[in-house]
Amino acid sequence: MLSKQDQLTELVRMLEAKDHVFATDPLLITERMQDEQGSPIQKLHHRAERIDSNGALTGTLSKIDGRIKGIILIMSVLWCISGFAGLFALLQANVVNFFYVLVCLLGFHSLMLLGWLVLTVINRGSQSPSIITSFISPKALIRGKDDVTQAAVELYDMQLRHTGMRWYLGKFTHQLWLATLTGMLFAIIFLLIVRQYSFSWESTLLSDSALMTLTHWLGWLPSMVGFSVPDADAVVQSRLATEAMPLSIARQWASLLIGSLLMYGLLPRALAWAFCALMFARKKMTLDIKQPYYQKIINFWQRKVVDKNDFVEKVIPVAPVAKVTQGNKLVALLEYPCNDKLWYQAAGPEFATAQVIDFGIVDERDDFDKLYAYLDEHEVQVLLGIHAQALPDRGTMRKLQKIATHAKQGLIVQLLEPEDDASTYSGENAENESLRLQQWQAVLAEYQIGLVS
Repeated sequence: MLSKQDQLTELVRMLEAKDHVFATDPLLITERMQDEQGSPIQKLHHRAERIDSNGALTGTLSKIDGRIKGIILIMSVLWCISGFAGLFALLQANVVNFFYVLVCLLGFHSLMLLGWLVLTVINRGSQSPSIITSFISPKALIRGKDDVTQAAVELYDMQLRHTGMRWYLGKFTHQLWLATLTGMLFAIIFLLIVRQYSFSWESTLLSDSALMTLTHWLGWLPSMVGFSVPDADAVVQSRLATEAMPLSIARQWASLLIGSLLMYGLLPRALAWAFCALMFARKKMTLDIKQPYYQKIINFWQRKVVDKNDFVEKVIPVAPVAKVTQGNKLVALLEYPCNDKLWYQAAGPEFATAQVIDFGIVDERDDFDKLYAYLDEHEVQVLLGIHAQALPDRGTMRKLQKIATHAKQGLIVQLLEPEDDASTYSGENAENESLRLQQWQAVLAEYQIGLVS
């Protein structure tokens, strides 16, 4: 799956495609980060974190991730308990058939492990996504009809369909088997501590020598790490044992049982789990920054003003000079506040003497609706203050064009330079400021909207 930073970055992309309203304006964040140092992927991560300034997106992703991990933990605990209970029920008699218990412990487990190994070698392609999505469905973990929840669920569904998820599923199944075998191990150790067992074996076809050879081969690996293995005399005395046997012989069989569970059960399964974890890390999903959305942002950050000696300078359209009319005036700020409460007086003496209606900040849809309604009923000239760091994107120009159609005495624009918060823009140089002003001049000239010089 994607890393937490990649998940947040991808979630921002998906929500921007749905015109989601973020805690912080993505365009402003993108503009501010143009001159920051770092690789494109690092800057994209920082951009997503700043856009999610209130932590709402991170909280939703953490909620889904926490519930998935919680389900895995609960299932592991249940499997451990089931292994303990199963073996506890199996070892109720005082005389235990050693090979029967061993087959019950490791028979089905070994077949499943061997089957997984064969399928892993044969099926080197991607695993069917339907298996994983039906097993872990994000829609069942979190419910909500808001944009953030729906996009987060869609993001997790996309990750579950990635080819590397086959190793995630393998890692999960091995973890359940490890939990089961651990429960069995706890049960064996507990019962051997509180009860005294006698171990026997019986066979119609196998002779004593054959069982000696089988016990020798079975005990080879456990004996390498210090577990005891029954000798020839112990094997012979254990055949068809129906009563208490010498404690030394019983301890040899008990040691072989524990050693076999560890070396032929827990160890191979742990190696399989580690292999799946390693392959999952190698096949881990990464952020695809070649998508047009990311390329557009990266290209904007990499945009530099070309030296004038290298090209023929084009004539940039200039916005018409603002013509201040007589009569009442209405002033408003677009989206961002201004520290100077009388900022509009810089537009001309008319704004210092005439009746000025300060409409405050217009940002939400309700603010614009109120502004349109007021302009339809009153003949006023509108002066709109716009933060100089903002960009003349399509959304902004649509708002300006609509205000201009409602303003009966016309619309003029004033770009407001930052004053007290100059440290925020300390990274911007004069060339970038000039380029941004040229962009505003060109766009306002196209729409014939006056600009306060």
